[in-house]
Amino acid sequence: MRSTINMCGSTVFSRLGADKLLLLPRMPTNSVKLTTGSRICVSPGARNFATNEAKVKDLATENRHVNISEMKRLLRSHGVQIQEGQACFKTSGLKLCLDQHRSKNPSNCSVFVNKVTGYFECSYCESSGPWNALEQLLHLKKDSSKLTMRDLKNLGIANNSATPSKVKEKLEGSISIFSVLTSDSSSLAPGVQQLLAKLELEKVKLSVMKQLGVMVSGDGSSLLFPLRAYRTGVLRGLKVLSCGPDGSEEEVTIPATGCQGMFGWPKGGGGKEEAVLVASVKDTLAVASSIPGVQPLCLPYGSSYLPQGLLPSLEPFSKITLWFGRNANGLWDDPRLHARKLGEERCYFVRPTEGQPAAWEGMMGGVGLTKLMSEARLIAHPSITTFESLKEDVLAEIQNVEKVKGVKWKRFPALNRILHGHRRGELTILTGPTGSGKTTFMSEYSLDLCLQGVSTLWGSFEIRNTRLARTMLQQLCGHPLDGMSEESFETWATQLSQLPLYFMTFHGQQSLKVVMETVSHAAYVHDISHVVIDNVQFMLGMGEAESHWSANGGSGVSDRFWRQDLVIAAFRKFATTADCHVTLVIHPRKERESDDLTSSSIFGGVKASQEADNILIIQDKRLSSVRGKKYLQVAKNRYSGDLGVMTLEFDKEALSYGKQRRGGGEGEVRHAAIGLEDDDSPRTTIID
Repeated sequence: MRSTINMCGSTVFSRLGADKLLLLPRMPTNSVKLTTGSRICVSPGARNFATNEAKVKDLATENRHVNISEMKRLLRSHGVQIQEGQACFKTSGLKLCLDQHRSKNPSNCSVFVNKVTGYFECSYCESSGPWNALEQLLHLKKDSSKLTMRDLKNLGIANNSATPSKVKEKLEGSISIFSVLTSDSSSLAPGVQQLLAKLELEKVKLSVMKQLGVMVSGDGSSLLFPLRAYRTGVLRGLKVLSCGPDGSEEEVTIPATGCQGMFGWPKGGGGKEEAVLVASVKDTLAVASSIPGVQPLCLPYGSSYLPQGLLPSLEPFSKITLWFGRNANGLWDDPRLHARKLGEERCYFVRPTEGQPAAWEGMMGGVGLTKLMSEARLIAHPSITTFESLKEDVLAEIQNVEKVKGVKWKRFPALNRILHGHRRGELTILTGPTGSGKTTFMSEYSLDLCLQGVSTLWGSFEIRNTRLARTMLQQLCGHPLDGMSEESFETWATQLSQLPLYFMTFHGQQSLKVVMETVSHAAYVHDISHVVIDNVQFMLGMGEAESHWSANGGSGVSDRFWRQDLVIAAFRKFATTADCHVTLVIHPRKERESDDLTSSSIFGGVKASQEADNILIIQDKRLSSVRGKKYLQVAKNRYSGDLGVMTLEFDKEALSYGKQRRGGGEGEVRHAAIGLEDDDSPRTTIID
């Protein structure tokens, strides 16, 4: 079935129906990413995050989950031979390239198809697109042997063979660092030597930098590291390394989003069987300088994101070592998440303990990198294991206590004292009376984490995305948007659009199956680490649950509890298997206004409170008491057992609960006499 995307007068047709994501990841305000859904319309008036230049530019990277058997059946029906890989199928006999390309070297034309999403890429002409585009392409090729570039573009197939314009601009006037430092007449040489000293790179062999294609900017103020495509060597982006005004080191990726290249490829590809994935250019230089026989590769956007467009280039490797060290900008479980994409049976992990630092840190500290590599262990564990196998994981957690606790809130430091942090793989439930500010609080709560790099997917079924995005923008800038100048709006909107923030385009009642397909897709493609569902009640009347109770003669009243249990179970399983934190907003049962809400007040059965790792309750006593206050109660905390309450004072100008009070700090802490702190009883913290 065809679906339509309508953006400011332009229409794109697609067969995708499962993905309903409005994406706002790390992009300038003059563009917006959309995946195809039943219908997404961005009107000219909704200018918050879409201008007249907005395009459906990432159709090639957005895709639904497709069945592996379905993909194989279709490919074989068109005479395409399939070779099994770790993350992708490698096909032969699939003539994707245009005639003018194929006439040059037809043997080089291999198409890789992602096993999970169906995303495909030609290794020769570098065309790529979603599975539905490949389906249509195969049918068109049956009818006509000749296809034009316009035909491919109309199908949503992108050609990535050209270097991005921003990369070309940055390269203007640049010169090879080898040429600068070996020339007797180069005026840039003294400045480059000083830059290398500031960056502590003066000990790196010049031959290594030459082999990896390191360049110097035209003014000599920064080093340029090429992010190339596999096999073709096309320049897809740049890593720019420089010193800031305060002397701090700055590493920036150009373009800011969508780069499908890595630093470390020798031009024309590589022939090694073992790869080492690292998060920084310095780590790449360290591995290239110290460990022969392996292919060091630097991810374009750090350790937290592995674009699916890079997976075909990693297929030839029989062993991949993920070596991110104690990366301050990454998340604790990044290597394990990437291993699921790459194939766990070939992935090894250098655990971030004090004795196993990142590659660059180890080289500077005189540690043998070859020895550290030999200590890497398989990420996958058998179904039954022993403490001996888990010993190193336990040591890594002990030596990375703060990392294990999770990402800390900056706007809600009181939550850090109770929950200790926001951790992957947990299920949090937020409840509170109608009109108590659950959505507003959760908006700021998730924005706080997103500002610290926690990739977030919002599913707002109750209010529309435009209103939610406006709320977040006001919470970001801290003052009303009414009367804001266009220049000021663009400044703040740019900051918000550069965050790893994604929105599902659902509104109103939705099927559990479709929602779970969407969040699973987002977790795989965009490495989502936090999913917010507001709220669960909008998923209780549709899908397989609805058909189950009606087929069994249910009235739809008592079985609503069963349907909610089904939703809770699905998100609990997803949080665990995808190692993603899920926050569910659930309305409470009707209680007397004078009574406090408890864990038992959550609508539905007891499964919600049993499955949750954390339960947050907004208690609003302003209507039942003259001196009543609104506060957030942590009623369950499976990680540490600490419980407590935090006063919520609303700043209407900023739509913020996290703004500090004038003339004082965040608040004082008092311990209530509910058990002793030196025994196993939960500790309650009251934050005024």
